[in-house]
Amino acid sequence: EDYSEFDPRGPQEQKQPVEDTSGDNGQKATSDQSSDNEDTDKTQDNIILNVQADGEIKISPRARNYAEKAGIDYRYATPTGPYGRIIERDIISLKENGPVFTLAAKDAAMESQADLPAEGTGLGGRIRVEDLKKEAGLQVAQAAAPVQGTARLPEEYEPESVEVKLTNIRKVIAKSMHQSLATTAQLTLNATFDATEILNYRKIIKKNKDKLGLQNITINDIILYAVSRTLLNHKSLNAHFLDDKMKLFNVVNLGVAVDTERGLMVPTVMYANKKSLNEISAEVKVLASECQKGTINPDLLKGGTFTVTNLGMLDIESFTPVINPPQTGILGVNNVVQRVREVNGQYEYYPAMGLSLTFDHRAVDGAPAARFLKELKENLENFSVLLAK
Repeated sequence: EDYSEFDPRGPQEQKQPVEDTSGDNGQKATSDQSSDNEDTDKTQDNIILNVQADGEIKISPRARNYAEKAGIDYRYATPTGPYGRIIERDIISLKENGPVFTLAAKDAAMESQADLPAEGTGLGGRIRVEDLKKEAGLQVAQAAAPVQGTARLPEEYEPESVEVKLTNIRKVIAKSMHQSLATTAQLTLNATFDATEILNYRKIIKKNKDKLGLQNITINDIILYAVSRTLLNHKSLNAHFLDDKMKLFNVVNLGVAVDTERGLMVPTVMYANKKSLNEISAEVKVLASECQKGTINPDLLKGGTFTVTNLGMLDIESFTPVINPPQTGILGVNNVVQRVREVNGQYEYYPAMGLSLTFDHRAVDGAPAARFLKELKENLENFSVLLAK
């Protein structure tokens, strides 16, 4: 009676012995099965060569022949031989516990780089070509499916944008700022002072300006006046640094940063140290207006010996102003904040205004720069005394 149809390998596989092409003179692979043990006479070098010939998968010739005859994918085998090599007993174990292939599926599986199904739909759980195709299709679908919860951008994604050509004034500003930071050794010192006196003084002026015939003097005007009177005691900050020499000035030509729609402009109050507070206030208003209109005389945009820039009206507490070369310093004016201090054992609030002094360390050391900032603070905290001088 013929029981071949119940053989897991199938009747076709029984009738077709597989030749062993690795042996000499075309001997059959079945000749190797007469021995129960691996051929231990091969040298270690031959073992290594066999492994290298098969890439990363290390398998003995005997185990390979057995796997090919049985239609078993040896990639699933757990190696127990020396150097992590798959030997015959590993293939036998895989045959008993792992997937078995039909002849057609065997060839397809050997060429496939994809993961293989753990069990097939053929007789005895054998894996067929249809099972391989189904598994490959699932893997492709999984790879193409987006990961849930992960943001994905479409291919060739580019955010919406508009290119705007730089205006001439923006080009000038860009060149000047880059040159300043690239060629100078800039350092910024920050300090605060009690702004009580200058705030009270401004209230008095604002209330009586029409009666006294004065300008609407601002906090910035007061600071400009104090800077112009303080700088001459610190001439290294009222100077130009010219590589191998410095030019120290006996007058203060005060640059005042003005924010315009066209960009930053810095007109100059010439001989500021010789002008009154009211004169400085009036001139700054004219210069700022001309900058806003674009009618400023270009000669008034140069010649400064020191610059003041104010971001206090924008609630900035501290920043790093950039020097306008060849000047050696620039003062940043910040906003007023309420702080707490101890007076006679009692805590009290006071209005503190911040000052940010950037200086060129090539021309000025830290201590002289700090002394200027300290004297400026004292002059602002005692502004009425400064006016009397």
